[in-house]
Amino acid sequence: MMFDLSEDEPTKNKYSSGIEVPIYEPKGKPPHVFSLVDRTKTAKLTREINEANLPEEISSFLIAGAQRHLVFNYETIANYYAHATAEVQQLMEDSALVVVDFNSAIEYGYVKMCQEIKTHYVKMEGELDAEE
Repeated sequence: MMFDLSEDEPTKNKYSSGIEVPIYEPKGKPPHVFSLVDRTKTAKLTREINEANLPEEISSFLIAGAQRHLVFNYETIANYYAHATAEVQQLMEDSALVVVDFNSAIEYGYVKMCQEIKTHYVKMEGELDAEE
């Protein structure tokens, strides 16, 4: 069995299906843009890739992969968003750095993605039940 799902812990209806749209209200001064993302590991990997003297296409690929190690601080991003201009807010929404409303989530495909994850989870849960 892949997971140890204790009988004492209910596995169904653990999360609410209710949707509450967060309200982004400015808190204090706008955060500095450099505080929105931790680039430490990405910078280290990029430096190592550049020092490896690899062919450009391999180096470019590895650097793109290193971007996956960026760590976004979504609470700080939400505060930054609340202070930003309408143009910057729209660009942040387009990049899914914030999801302002449920309709936007549908439009950009995030709700579909969540539904697919749920479908796979339910299928996997059924397979686990069948194994027992």
